[in-house]
Amino acid sequence: MSTSKAHRLPAGLEGVQRQFERWRRTHQPRRRIPDRLWSAAARAAATCGLSRTSKALRLDYYALQERVEQQAAADQEERAATPKFLELASPAGRGSAAVPAGSCECTLELEDADGAKMRVHLRGVATPDLAALSRSFWNPAP
Repeated sequence: MSTSKAHRLPAGLEGVQRQFERWRRTHQPRRRIPDRLWSAAARAAATCGLSRTSKALRLDYYALQERVEQQAAADQEERAATPKFLELASPAGRGSAAVPAGSCECTLELEDADGAKMRVHLRGVATPDLAALSRSFWNPAP
């Protein structure tokens, strides 16, 4: 029996489905699903949808929904803990004038939520106003 394209699962969900099938074959019925499988199911549901994922993996819709919400909250906490600003300081105990010309080098990479990126590589020049440069990237003039 051939499967039509409309009923075919996305590759990521198909892989998770195989993991669940393998686990179910090797474990006794009514055993708790391991956290690693729940995490994989929650990631798949975030991209493929709760209903489709719960049906494909034979999981309770509401149990999966709870796991997706827990994972989203954990991801939010992780993003909140990520530093938003990094200060670039001159070498300890020395002003920028004490550093020989040509020996300073740094790379500044910025990325916004929409995926726009800016990379600035500075070598052997006085440090420009990086705060102003960053502001112009984050808040471009209309």
